[in-house]
Amino acid sequence: MKLWGGRFTKETDEAVNAFNASLAFDRRLYEQDIRGSIAHTAMLARQNILTEDEGKQIADGLEGILRDLKQGTLAFDESCEDIHSFVESVLIQRIGDTGKKLHTGRSRNDQVALDMRLYTREQIQTTDRLLKELLTVILQVMEEHVETYMPGFTHLQKAQPVTLAHHLGAYFEMFSRDRSRLFDCHKRMNYCPLGAGALAGTTYPLDRELTASLLDFAGPTRNSMDSVADRDYLAEFLSALSLIMMHLSRFCEEFILWNSNEYGFIELDDTFSTGSSIMPQKKNPDIAELVRGKTGRVYGALMSLLTVMKGLPLAYNKDMQEDKETAFDAMDTAKDCIRLFTGMLATTTFHTDVMERSAARGFANATDAADYLVGRGVPFRDAHGIVGQLVLYCLKKGVSLDELSLEEYQAVSPVFDETIYEAISLKNCVEKRTTLGAPGPDAMRAVMEEYRTLL
Repeated sequence: MKLWGGRFTKETDEAVNAFNASLAFDRRLYEQDIRGSIAHTAMLARQNILTEDEGKQIADGLEGILRDLKQGTLAFDESCEDIHSFVESVLIQRIGDTGKKLHTGRSRNDQVALDMRLYTREQIQTTDRLLKELLTVILQVMEEHVETYMPGFTHLQKAQPVTLAHHLGAYFEMFSRDRSRLFDCHKRMNYCPLGAGALAGTTYPLDRELTASLLDFAGPTRNSMDSVADRDYLAEFLSALSLIMMHLSRFCEEFILWNSNEYGFIELDDTFSTGSSIMPQKKNPDIAELVRGKTGRVYGALMSLLTVMKGLPLAYNKDMQEDKETAFDAMDTAKDCIRLFTGMLATTTFHTDVMERSAARGFANATDAADYLVGRGVPFRDAHGIVGQLVLYCLKKGVSLDELSLEEYQAVSPVFDETIYEAISLKNCVEKRTTLGAPGPDAMRAVMEEYRTLL
């Protein structure tokens, strides 16, 4: 069934039909399409554009179609151009000519704009729930490791000692910002385009406020041309998904490193690892690698949509049908990645002894040695140079700072005394960092209490 054949005298070329059709991918919008049509019908009946009986017939027919599609007893007709024509065609088959009145006061332009908003809104909510589950797991791991020492890195070089809780807290912050972006996106997009018509509204006395209310929108959109031509909300959501994937990818990269023999910080659970077809000893972090790889796929969806939209004049253009396939893929990909990463993190074993030994090596406490001298009146730049000499000496000797004798310390600077060993201990290096946001246990517990409140 075509919704537009009246002015045509020839049948559309089959290749054109196939190229133009979207049912293969927009069928996933069937529930949004039907719910939107039910709300539109209720509004038409309330405004006496349809009789009460006509409204009931159409609504009941639509509910039946929705039920049958959910139960799998109604198959999609591949000859239909899109989900809108399919639903309307089935409705007319079932209730007769009354079904032809469904489209009164509506265009496919505002209909598809509505469907995509409803679907995107649901995807935002689902993604947010998955992020909340991930944050819950991150916080649980943090609570277990407030005093698990590990090296902090810059340039992938050991820098200063931190704790595992502190390190994971950085990701808690990232994913919390992701949730706030989803909230903002939801708030901006939550306006109903139905009633905008093709681009200029309609002469029917529609109650757009009612339609918006029935579909749980904050209100109707305020410009009919923008209503059908806007995909900002989708680009914004794909941008938010891209940032989520970037954060997941960074986390995965660290897990891949930490899982290596060279680091040995973690062991991934068997349920989230794979083996090699030829090397029996291998236990590969394939899930983390795939998440890292699929990040580019989500980025691609954002770039695709931005490219589609960049040169379009107002109002609707058929190019905008290209907003769906890559967007649907990105939404599915991001959800799967969040879900799988959450499971991987929840089942990971952290080798805390290996982490602590690593923090004790590599001079992560060198800054604290310099601070020790500053606390005794040495200018920081001089202290920096003194400790640099000590590090060079240690490298030549193959030892760490805490393995030097007091005589060796005092040979470089007489300011050192026996208290240097306590000053550069991992425990002291971490615990004396008590400012908000630092890895000290008291500071971390205060922040984690805020995290619990956020969740």
